[in-house]
This record gives sequence, C-alpha cells and structure tokens, in this order.
Amino acid sequence: MRRSETPRVIPARVGATMGRANLVLRFLLELAALAALAAWGWQTGSGPAAAVALAVLTPLTVGLLWAACVSPKAPLRLSAPVRLAIELGLFALAGLALLQAGARGWAAGLAAALALHQGGRLLQRRGRG
Repeated sequence: MRRSETPRVIPARVGATMGRANLVLRFLLELAALAALAAWGWQTGSGPAAAVALAVLTPLTVGLLWAACVSPKAPLRLSAPVRLAIELGLFALAGLALLQAGARGWAAGLAAALALHQGGRLLQRRGRG
C-alpha cells in the first residue's frame, strides 16, 4: 500500500454483505411503514367506509411520494440532504401513526430498526473511502 492510500475501514467482502443486509432491512422498513399507516387509517376511520379509505389511501399516498422522491429510480432528482429529510420524515410519520394507534412497542421497534439501517449506511459510506 502506498502512503497516499488510505486503508479501507471495512473489508470489501464484509462491506458487500453488510450492504445487502442493509438493503433487505430498508425494504422491510418500507413495508413496515406502509403497514403502520394502513393500521392507523383502519383505526382512525369513523366508520367502515372511512376506515377502508384511510387504510388504503394513506399508505398509497405515502408510497407514491416515496417513489417520486426517495426511491433509487425516483423521477425527481433531489439533493441527498433533501431526500434524506423526506425519507426520515415519512418514517417519522409512520412512527407517529403507530404511537397514535397505541402501538408503542412497534413504534420503538421501527425507530430502532431505522437507527440500525442509518448506522449501516454511514458505515458503508466510510468503508468506501
């Protein structure tokens, strides 16, 4: 190794495995957030029709916003800080929905998994050099 080269923080094989695991975690977080919003809508609706409408339309709206702004193939090319703010805001919305629905444990689990995911992303970035 030359003096000007910096050693990798994370070996390539470990980094690749962490990256795949973190992508799976992110996908599960996205599904959990949509499920949380559907559960909130179901509990919040004042009657059967309103409950079904909220349970379907709330996660659908958030999913469309996610697809337009946060997903890797999003048509709106936003800066990284703006994308991260929207992403964290949508996860916060899901956590608040769980809290409002009385599911404190699930809300804490969502927050912990999100923290784990973001920590993994940070480690991956540092490992790239």
